Amino acid sequence: MIKESSIYIGKVIHKRFKPKIHFFKYKVFSILLDLSDINLLDRSLKIFSHNKFNIISFYDLDHGPRDGTSLKEWVIKNLIENKINTEEIKIKLLCYPRIFGYVFNPLSVFFIYNKNSELISILYEVKNTFGEQHTYIFKINENDNLIKNTCKKKFHVSPFIEMNCTYFFKIRKPDNKISLIIDQYDDEGKLLYASQDGNRIDLNNKNLILSYLRHPLMTFKIIAAIHFEAFKLWIKGIKFVKKKLNIKNNISLEN
Repeated sequence: MIKESSIYIGKVIHKRFKPKIHFFKYKVFSILLDLSDINLLDRSLKIFSHNKFNIISFYDLDHGPRDGTSLKEWVIKNLIENKINTEEIKIKLLCYPRIFGYVFNPLSVFFIYNKNSELISILYEVKNTFGEQHTYIFKINENDNLIKNTCKKKFHVSPFIEMNCTYFFKIRKPDNKISLIIDQYDDEGKLLYASQDGNRIDLNNKNLILSYLRHPLMTFKIIAAIHFEAFKLWIKGIKFVKKKLNIKNNISLEN
């Protein structure tokens, strides 16, 4: 029986505050995968496969080192380098799955738990549409349900937002619900609000099929929506910010 992995049904919201108001939202479903469950999921779920094509699938090369090698080993390596305890840890990843072989994850989140099921680290894995990725690693020292993290923006994401910004992350530990909020500020105040929420359901054949039927081409719609919203920002006259650096896959330890 699958106990540590689950599905979350919810929505994504984006709101830009300046220089002009811009708002959109769309429905999504995410999967929270315990990385030690992957082989069980592959055996138990008819429309789910690991590193193989299916209606729903999960590929290691979509995350971490992006080369198909072990995600667990990649996480452990980075935790050790950043002096975070790796003894008997549990690693869970919140992300969108591939649908018919395609996915784009603007943000994926690794939750790292110790042997006492206490959250000890969060890795925010951010991607852009240029195929690049940056992972922000945070140590977690307090076992609160609401985790707050702050860092300087180090990675070009939107062509309509400057690099000189600060992220304020607020995330609840995954339970019956998930809630992730990112407030982005520049030197003149709040620029952007982004959030993802969802309600938990069991990860089983029935729920996975229903999630797919309710969001049949979700991953294709996400990338289409990103480009469509970018077009509307351009129409509104928002300044285009050219990407200055090519960053394939960087990592930073944050306070």
